[in-house]
Amino acid sequence: MTATTLSATASALAGISFHSGKVLVDGEIRGPLSGRTLDHVFPGNGEVVGVVARCEAADVDAAVGAARRALDGGWRDMNVRDRRRLLLDYARLVAAHNEELARLQTLDSGMPIQMSHGFLLGPEMAADFIEYYAGLVDKEIGEVLPVYPGAGFDYTLREPLGVVACITAWNAPVYLFGAKVAPALAVGNTVVVKPSEIGSAATLRLAELALEAGIPKGVINVITGLGPECGEPLVTHAGVDAVSFTGGTATGRHIQRFAADSLKRVVLELGGKSASVVFEDADIAAAGMLSAGMVAYGLSGQGCACATRALVHQSVLEEFNQTVVSTMAFMTPADPFDPATMAGPLISDRQLERVLGYVEKGRAEGATVVSGGERLGGDLAAGFYMQPTLLLTSNQTTPAREEIFGPVLCSIPFSDEEEAIRLANDTPYGLAGVINTRDLKRAHRVAARIRSGTVGINGYSIQATTPFGGIKQSGYGREGSRHAIADYSSLKNVYVDLS
Repeated sequence: MTATTLSATASALAGISFHSGKVLVDGEIRGPLSGRTLDHVFPGNGEVVGVVARCEAADVDAAVGAARRALDGGWRDMNVRDRRRLLLDYARLVAAHNEELARLQTLDSGMPIQMSHGFLLGPEMAADFIEYYAGLVDKEIGEVLPVYPGAGFDYTLREPLGVVACITAWNAPVYLFGAKVAPALAVGNTVVVKPSEIGSAATLRLAELALEAGIPKGVINVITGLGPECGEPLVTHAGVDAVSFTGGTATGRHIQRFAADSLKRVVLELGGKSASVVFEDADIAAAGMLSAGMVAYGLSGQGCACATRALVHQSVLEEFNQTVVSTMAFMTPADPFDPATMAGPLISDRQLERVLGYVEKGRAEGATVVSGGERLGGDLAAGFYMQPTLLLTSNQTTPAREEIFGPVLCSIPFSDEEEAIRLANDTPYGLAGVINTRDLKRAHRVAARIRSGTVGINGYSIQATTPFGGIKQSGYGREGSRHAIADYSSLKNVYVDLS
């Protein structure tokens, strides 16, 4: 695809209606108490298209207070049938607003509209998370445990933690809302959601739809603002019982420190430098397209689970690299609101310059730029677009060690299985990974030895039924599946003496 004018964006922006500069607290959409806002720059054209509320401690206090009142006012103790029905109604309403939410998500982040519409990161996936956890509302039952030496009856209960702060990243706001809010509500918590200050339109609309579905006011609250002014007061607030955060590792460390004083429950889904291991017996064309797609398609490498290191057996390195280059050429970024666009812009000019700096750092350290590596100009010059980039490098260069969050794939050769495993694990991160091979025994053998929270074999996917999360500096806790319930609830043991 060649670069085109942003006519689709111009048309879309003229037709989008959203609550610019607003928050949702206690069922009311209003401006921030300070009256201050932040400009929202659309990354597709570099223009200010709205404002975001710049909340401070007073807004945090109001939102937490609303969540606490809703918690104590009936949500925590609501019978499971009524809560299940409300969540199912909510899921259906979110799915019915697919078009609107997809457009708002593209407005927020520059995600191509075809991906905003798609299942993986779109409203349908958020609805799927809500529906899935609605189905668990009346099924997360306790256990009856044996007791000794005397007669007794012992059982366990799952109870809500209380008020949960859900802090989401800008790159996939709709999916992250569903992944965090759905399990929290299912077990009886209430939430204060803080989306990234870069964009919050889709998050605010999702919370508004909850009210339309009949979920009581105060159960879901949305505030926005900068980390020091809004995020820190939220994490440290005495009325917040748990924090679920998705974002950068450095910010995750700060949140962990802030939460330590009160020993809040914390779930951290952080950065990654995941490896896609390509063995000589793999379907090289499929492996190359998968690897290129993870950094060039849709989010343009702006995803924590993207496998941005391709560890390739030296005998198929040239074939693999050729496949990647041809696939990336097909995924040249263009207008995010054009339904044909497969890759969008980076989130900001600052991030674009940061990614270009990684390419130059790689060059200086001996990496070869096989393709890409430049900012896109022409009709796209006003936006934050970059050519998808392939670097041939070792695992020791800076681009291969650090999370870039851009469309840069590092191709790294290896000689045998042991070296592939060593290179895959030679990273401070441990979020995800992919193994490309036709050998079933090798696939399971290598999967068992790669140190990451999730591993795909000849493909990769995230969905409501499966647990997603990391180890090492990629964080801890899980989103998705029944396992997430443990992160949003406490386990109580009850003993009855029958002697």
